[in-house]
Amino acid sequence: MNTARRVYNVLFISVFATMLGLGVVSPLLPIYAENLGATGIWLGVIFSAFALSRSVFMPIIGRISDRRGRKWIILIGMFAYAALSLTYILADSVYSLTVVRFAHGIASAMVVPIAMAYIADLSEKGKEGSHMGNFSISMFLGMGVGPLLGGFLNDAFGMDSVFYVMAGLSAFATLLVAVSLPEAKPGHLKIPKVEPVPMWEIFTLPVMRGVLVFTFISALGRGGMMVFIPVFAPLIAISPTEVGIVLSANTFLMALLQVPIGRLTDTGNKVALIVVGSAVAAVSLGVIPLSGSFLPLLLFTSLVGVGGAIQQPAIMALTVGAGRTLGMGTAMGAYNTVFGIGMIIAPLMGGVLMDYIGLDAVFYVSGVISLLGTAVFAVMMRRSAREGAAGEVPGHG
Repeated sequence: MNTARRVYNVLFISVFATMLGLGVVSPLLPIYAENLGATGIWLGVIFSAFALSRSVFMPIIGRISDRRGRKWIILIGMFAYAALSLTYILADSVYSLTVVRFAHGIASAMVVPIAMAYIADLSEKGKEGSHMGNFSISMFLGMGVGPLLGGFLNDAFGMDSVFYVMAGLSAFATLLVAVSLPEAKPGHLKIPKVEPVPMWEIFTLPVMRGVLVFTFISALGRGGMMVFIPVFAPLIAISPTEVGIVLSANTFLMALLQVPIGRLTDTGNKVALIVVGSAVAAVSLGVIPLSGSFLPLLLFTSLVGVGGAIQQPAIMALTVGAGRTLGMGTAMGAYNTVFGIGMIIAPLMGGVLMDYIGLDAVFYVSGVISLLGTAVFAVMMRRSAREGAAGEVPGHG
């Protein structure tokens, strides 16, 4: 097995195991938090704490990885994942749970974005959509299987078992990376040396500017779905196991569609794919309150997943292209940071809407915001193409 293939396989399995651990907890954490006395706003705070620390540390860690190598960062992050998984059991208030989530976000900043940069380093020019789409399967599959496993563990063995499994999966990923992953530094694995640019210069590249604006508004619109679906479900008599199925179907579809959509991305119009996918997801998100039972809710959330699958490889391909100029860790850090900022604000915004207007408003407002982001991105990229500022028509080839 050549070195590049071994890197890909090790990171795929490791990220899958890590995301499976996170997915195990996702449908149960809102319930766990409510049992500790969390209101709608506190639910937003608890989920936003993870995204806040992730967003603060990702650009810093990304730039360090461009200069100092990636393996040791991933290794420390995965070890921290395993250790922090056990601290959820010790949390006895909304305050301590928020602290645990904040620390977990720092660990997350050291794993997935750096692994994405690692894979992007090895992506052939013109095949970025396929490579990043294929690798994204590890994340979506982990998050898809996780809720199903989490629901089963909770029903069969109790809530604590979920956190023990999350710790075990993260420990396995840590061991695999330590033993099998070679270091990635400029000059190793045919990775070209790129001097990372100052953070402010990221926004001077028109394609990257469009990606970041779209990513922020998109995360702002869809960031509250995973938080508030488990809260919405009991209102239409859906069980925790059915909630797991609903959340899993969304991410399973994203995983299954990554390969064909990734290939289409390499030969098609990336901007058009992003606009179409985002519009499908936005409309589907906005009609979730109209679902009165399990099957309509499953349909609407599945369509959100289909829309996300259509846009994701194209967004990643544009980011990889920019990373060859900016530094791959820097570009991935910026993308994930902006996404994280949207994920910070979304649950807080949703919590306020839930407490003061009603739960349905969370989904209506999120759908409108997502459509707005789609329109803004289309205008920005069309203007960029017309001005020829990027040197080529954005979204093509």
